[in-house]
Amino acid sequence: MLSKPKNNFQLGFFITFEDQLNHDHPLFQLAKAIQWDVFEDAFSKHYSSTMGAPAKPIRLMVSLLILKQLRNLSDESIVEQWSENAYYQYFGGEQIFRPEQPCAATELVEFRKRIGTEGIELILKESVRINGKDSNDDTLSGDTTVQEKNITYPTDDKLYKKIIDKCRTISEREQIELRQSYKRTVKKLSIIQRLRRNKGGDVKARRASKKVKTIAGRLVRELKRKLPAAILNKYAIDLELFSKVLLQKRGDSNKIYSLHEPHVKCYTKGKEHKKFEFGSKVSILITQKTGVIVGALNFNETLHDSKTLPDALQQYERLTGKLAKDIFLDRGYRGPKIINQTNLHTPKPNPNITKAKRKKHKRRAAIEPTIGHLKHDYRMIRNYLKGAIGDEMNVMLSAAAMNFKRVMNLWKLGLKSIIENLFLLIIRYWCTFFIQKLKPTF
Repeated sequence: MLSKPKNNFQLGFFITFEDQLNHDHPLFQLAKAIQWDVFEDAFSKHYSSTMGAPAKPIRLMVSLLILKQLRNLSDESIVEQWSENAYYQYFGGEQIFRPEQPCAATELVEFRKRIGTEGIELILKESVRINGKDSNDDTLSGDTTVQEKNITYPTDDKLYKKIIDKCRTISEREQIELRQSYKRTVKKLSIIQRLRRNKGGDVKARRASKKVKTIAGRLVRELKRKLPAAILNKYAIDLELFSKVLLQKRGDSNKIYSLHEPHVKCYTKGKEHKKFEFGSKVSILITQKTGVIVGALNFNETLHDSKTLPDALQQYERLTGKLAKDIFLDRGYRGPKIINQTNLHTPKPNPNITKAKRKKHKRRAAIEPTIGHLKHDYRMIRNYLKGAIGDEMNVMLSAAAMNFKRVMNLWKLGLKSIIENLFLLIIRYWCTFFIQKLKPTF
């Protein structure tokens, strides 16, 4: 059967972009619920009112940051998809459909730098507020995890070869003639290292690794000698970093694992499938009853879990405006029992424990899947933002996106479905009750 032909006549003179969209769509409802004026007032101080070219609207840039984490996309992908999606455009404050990219992908980088971590925390605060009463619980669950950085698995040999390449780049840029470039030598040594598993290859490979380190040290010292004083100051930080890498040993603390991300630390969380993780430590706090994320803080140090709580509780106070009453934690937080009038609870053998408290300790395990979703669905499994400040921003944006998604899922389910499900559960309960009462006993 053929379908009826569509009416292609003009709908009317006064129809708007908003009228053409589905008002029950979660993104449409989220656009209405967010208080965009909060961001306009807070971020307008970062712009000049008299100088420079007109900037992109603040609501547009904030919406792109939210959508990027919400849909687990890169800066390039979200800018590209924005031009194809009417709901993305309405969420960003557009009044008509624009079949063009809203901005360059690099403008998102500059906007993040402009608003800083305080601005990103304001987005997280809005995501907590939008959850309403569900975020008012003062009984929390806490845990820590590792946010891995976008670096390769670090080895000494990799770092030495990168130092050699960077030294060559500096010499070419500043027109410094090196005594020897070692291009062919390093290539031959790499082939020897690749044959480590052959008979007698292990000894040769170790000698080759030592030779690569020697070559890296030679090039660093040669650059320090030949670079003029004015130019040497320009590369002082890089050369000092190279020297530190060459001097570090296996048992040293605060080792360098990456040349382009020197703040990265090594963490051993006791996982069977992944013994070492390279990145930064993250502290997460969620409400016990509803699972709203009310704390997401990054640490670029190898701290004990209990040492992360004072800063995490300060952030919780900034986001919600009140103090936490109780926090339930795992055994990794063993230490203080109270911080700033907040009671810390860790599991331990206790035959006199109440049933209610035992239930709260069990409920603490709900934070584990929350962390899993943050990593796999909201871009926290590997951080691509540069520097330590990028670590902080990515954690808070991931937490904000998950809070927004929680509200969107509730709207998607709808009040009608909730009432129907509750009605069916009540009927099922009473049917089961009466069947058991009427069943004859023998």
